[in-house]
Parts: sequence; C-alpha cells; structure tokens
Amino acid sequence: MPRSMARRLTMLTAPLGVCTAATVALLSPSFAAAQSEVHNSALHSFKVVTVVEGLVNPWSMAWLPNGDLLVTERPGRLRIIRDGKLLPEPVPGVPAVRVVGQGGLQDVVVHPSFAENRLVYLSFAKPNGDGSQGTTTVIRARLENDRLNNVEEIFEAFPYSATPGHYGARMAFDGKGHLFVTSGDRMAPPQGDLEHHAAQDLSHDHGKVLRFNEDGSVPSDNPFVGRPNVRPEIWSYGHRNLQGLAFNSTTGDLWETEHGPQGGDELNFIRPGVNYGWPVITYGMNYGVGTDIGGRAREGMEQPAAFWVPSIAPSGLMFYTGDKFPKWQGNLFAGGLSAGYRQLSRIMIEGSRVTNREPLLQLELRIRDVRQGPDGYIYIATDNTLSNPTAIVRLEPVN
Repeated sequence: MPRSMARRLTMLTAPLGVCTAATVALLSPSFAAAQSEVHNSALHSFKVVTVVEGLVNPWSMAWLPNGDLLVTERPGRLRIIRDGKLLPEPVPGVPAVRVVGQGGLQDVVVHPSFAENRLVYLSFAKPNGDGSQGTTTVIRARLENDRLNNVEEIFEAFPYSATPGHYGARMAFDGKGHLFVTSGDRMAPPQGDLEHHAAQDLSHDHGKVLRFNEDGSVPSDNPFVGRPNVRPEIWSYGHRNLQGLAFNSTTGDLWETEHGPQGGDELNFIRPGVNYGWPVITYGMNYGVGTDIGGRAREGMEQPAAFWVPSIAPSGLMFYTGDKFPKWQGNLFAGGLSAGYRQLSRIMIEGSRVTNREPLLQLELRIRDVRQGPDGYIYIATDNTLSNPTAIVRLEPVN
C-alpha cells in the first residue's frame, strides 16, 4: 500500500471531530452572543473580546515590532491599528488592485528583520492594462512614517486570467531566507483532460505553492529549477484555491489549506516537488450535480492530511506557540468562510499526521484570518459578503 494511502486510512479511522449540523446548533450562532458568553473547549475556556471595529473586508493581519497591527482591506487599503485604535487614513503607496470577485488587496507579512530594514510584503490581484484580467502579484516596500516607500514588484504570476477568483495570495517566511507564496488555479474548470488542468501544468503558476528568495529571485535548490518549460519558482502543485499557509516553527514543516469544490476542502503537509492531485484526485464533487470529478487516489499524487465534507471554506491558518493557552501549544488553527461552518477549528498534529480536530467557535461572520498576536492571544479578522464594516476580535482565556 502506498505511504499516502496508508496515512489516509489512518486518518479516516481517527476521531476527527467533523463539525456536523448538530454540532453547529450547539455553537454560538450570533456574533453578539459569542461576545457575551464563556466558551468551553476540551482544554481551555475562553471569551471573545472586540479589538477594533470599522474594517471593510479585512483579509490579513501582521504585527510590527512596536506593537502596531497592519491590516489589509480587500478593496485596496492597508490600515494601521495603533494603541487599540484604527488610524483614520489608509497607508499611502499601495499599488492599484483589481477588486473583482475574490480579488483585491490580500496578504501582508512583515520581514523577519523589519526592525533593521523596514520591509513589508503585500500580495494582491493586479489588473492588466484595461482591467479585464488580473493575476496574483507580490510587492515589497519600506514602511516609513506610516507610508510605503521604494515599492518594488518582486513577483507576477503567469499567466493573467479574466476569472474573478482563486488568487491564493497567502505568504509565509520560513526563517531561512525564503518567502513562500500560494497561487490559486484561477477557477479553471475541472473538465475534459484532468491531467492537463492548470493545477497540473508546470509551465505556469496557477494552482501552486511557490518559493522565492526574499528579493523575489528563485532559489537554486527549488525542485524544478533547470527543467525546460517549467516555472522554476514552483515548490508543489496540484492545488485548487489555497487560502491558508503556515510554518510550524518547532519543526520547520509547512502546512496549507485550500478550498475544494462541493466538499473536499483540504489540509496539506507541503513537501517540495509533490503533486497534491487537484483535480485528478479530490474528495469534492461537481457543483450542483454532486457527481465525481476525478478519483480519490492515484499513484504519485499525495493524499491530504485531512479534509472537510461538507466544505468549511478554510481561510487563515496558524500554529499556536503562545503562553495564554498553554494546552494549545503546537496546535493548528484554521478559520472558515462557508455559511453554516464559519468556525474556528483547532487541529492536533503529530509529525505529518492529523490526530484530531475540534470546532471551537461558530460565528455569523466569516473568519477570514487567524493570527497569534505578540501578546499570546488569538486574533480573528471577521468579514462578510456585503462589504459592511466588521471587527477584529481576539480569544482570551477564562480561568
């Protein structure tokens, strides 16, 4: 039996704590109610506390060494929260973005040596000349006096596409001088010859995890460097809509979450050069009709470490290392966007294997991003589909 299939069988017999409709009914259905009660989990009790309100489609959060919190708003604004207050004006210097469908200003990460170089990185949907198409793009810039200076584009995904979603655009530093970036499959339909789908095509960037040096150049030890007609920045492939990316700082392992179609959202343990199968293998179904897209397994294609059916639409992913919730140290936390499953999930990991998962919190609003703050609390950026202002909240322990 192939190693990946052996892991899958172990996964299916483990107590995975899949969130069912009955479970959802027991979780808090109201955002106001979520903030007024104590939530009990297997290891910690906690409360939900508002940090700041008035953000429109917040997508990502990142802290500066001085305690300032940077927040991207998908319509194209970079905001600063200072001393618990949202500064009234956006940060100048952000490039024009393509705000169509799922696209816009997306991730923000701070260079590990920000105190010395002042560098921040932004990912966004970049428009072509007439705005009819877009692609996932990364810039870096110096953040000085609350504005971006020396803006430099370091990556532009190939090729452009007119479709409005599946940009990916999550970023993470590995602490070894490399920046990892996700690039979604840009909604390429899973039809016809699945082996030649965009996510399986190594001649472009769609449906991939990508690896760069911090200046956007390609490391010489990337798995596909030197192969003809292959994009050298590719680290792994066979992905769909990659919305979570996080390193385990203890082990150095990289984990990723992505949306399946109708079911089949995945949590993946990412390794270089590996094919994660979309759409040739998937636990999701064709939208609306519920028919199979491909198979469930194939030799040479990696199984997910875990999957969700029905879909929670995972977004935001982080490993917890803080001291406020000591029994959660080393656990993964993933947000959810899907109606009925807008939950925060705690996922327990042993090596490359998921051993259990627990739904901690259910909200009316989408959980767009999940981050650990420098204070050890867990921060959540909430979002909605109507572009009404929403809040950033955090989980605080209740003894």
